[in-house]
Amino acid sequence: MLTRTVVSRRVRRSVVALVLIVAALAASPSRPLAQGAPATDPAADPDVLGARRLFSAWAEGQLRAHGYPGMAVGVVSDQRLVWAAGFGLANLAAKVPMTPRTKFRMASHSKLFTATAIMQLREQGRLRLDDPVSKHLPWFAVKAPGPDDTPVTIEELLTHSSGLPREAGDHWTTFDFPTREELKALVPNRQAAFAPETRWKYSNLAYTLAGLIVEQVSGETWAEYVTRHIYQPLGMADSSVDTDVPGLATGYGRRMPDGPRAIMPFIDARGMAAATGITSTVEDMARFVSAQFRKGAAGGERILGTASLREMHRVRMMENNWSRGNGIGFDVTRNRDTVYVGHGGSYPGYITHTLIDLTGKVGVIVLTNAQDGDAGGIVTQLMNTVGAAVAKAAASAPEKVTWDPAWSRFAGLYRGRGGDSHVVELNETLVIINPEGANLDRPIALEPLGDGTFRYAAPVGGGPVGEIVRFVEENGQVVRMITGDSYVERVRN
Repeated sequence: MLTRTVVSRRVRRSVVALVLIVAALAASPSRPLAQGAPATDPAADPDVLGARRLFSAWAEGQLRAHGYPGMAVGVVSDQRLVWAAGFGLANLAAKVPMTPRTKFRMASHSKLFTATAIMQLREQGRLRLDDPVSKHLPWFAVKAPGPDDTPVTIEELLTHSSGLPREAGDHWTTFDFPTREELKALVPNRQAAFAPETRWKYSNLAYTLAGLIVEQVSGETWAEYVTRHIYQPLGMADSSVDTDVPGLATGYGRRMPDGPRAIMPFIDARGMAAATGITSTVEDMARFVSAQFRKGAAGGERILGTASLREMHRVRMMENNWSRGNGIGFDVTRNRDTVYVGHGGSYPGYITHTLIDLTGKVGVIVLTNAQDGDAGGIVTQLMNTVGAAVAKAAASAPEKVTWDPAWSRFAGLYRGRGGDSHVVELNETLVIINPEGANLDRPIALEPLGDGTFRYAAPVGGGPVGEIVRFVEENGQVVRMITGDSYVERVRN
């Protein structure tokens, strides 16, 4: 008899094989998430429609195979929610259908909102990322592993590099989460597992402390701050914090071998809301995803400036085996040649996941109301099918300078003190190789900019990547190639 894990792996392999057949991929009926959303809508693209049917057939099979009650999914293209759907039921007994507006406990997605709040306060000059936690929470103290450990900073809280323990009590077992005052009493008795910056270590306690810093600096409760400064500007009207709201999907425990799924109670995260307390929907989370693609100074629907978003999305701390990393709030992962940011969440009765391709400006969201819902695996399949299709359909054809046959004259061997470079003409393309190198794996492309100038387009970030390449001619002959501020002399055609 096959185990659940083996069955899941086989299903995923077959989906990947089908995706290779689908070829082009894109999305469905779309809805703008913000004013000024682009007119281009990939929702009607035939490959997107096919990808939706492909994923839907597989998603329905997942519900049958694993007995999941239901799931809601969404796909975002830049400023538009191009497809959203519900599968299965939000409540089994009442047979309430799952929809994109069904509400879910989002669990650790809350950390993205806490990190956003900290970055907003940083933009306002009210705190610094390198501030010691104790600067804003004077009562904060933990037992350090070593006598010379440096103070824990705000950035270390947000990047899971603080070394702090994962929790501050037994609340995941008892479902009795501590209040703010109880946390103040619990924290001094905690022992840090590692010195700061020693290794990546996930910590709900760290984000709880970050939320308390938001409260201390802003003068608002964490729930008030998130509502006023994130939910409201983004139009997230169906989102809340630790409130048993109407429309909330019933959360179910894992499928037990000897009985049905248990119905999980509503659980208030209390003082740990900043780590795990928010409730949201596919449609509202789509608005948050779209905010990650906006550029410009903070204001209105731009809840953070471009520079802050770049900081949040950049890897700050790597897992020890380099398999993944953490930005500020965001998980950072790599699949093949694409880097994704996002987050998952696990709360009693709910497993959720969001994955964002910043380059393609595509985000996918999967929310399940089962404690064993494989939201992480499902979100990957959603990105590989509908997400990839949407990215392709929405992509603008890159502006390309028309090839000038006269550029063939730039081909030839160039020599400098550091070695030789050979400019080779391919099919209406110039590349640079090291003719003495061990292989031809990574030729440098010369992207034409016009007027005989080019950009040095290396596949990795070493050397003069991104800089301008130009050629010097004397008496009708090419004599020199200048890259950035350095040059090499031509020795032959």
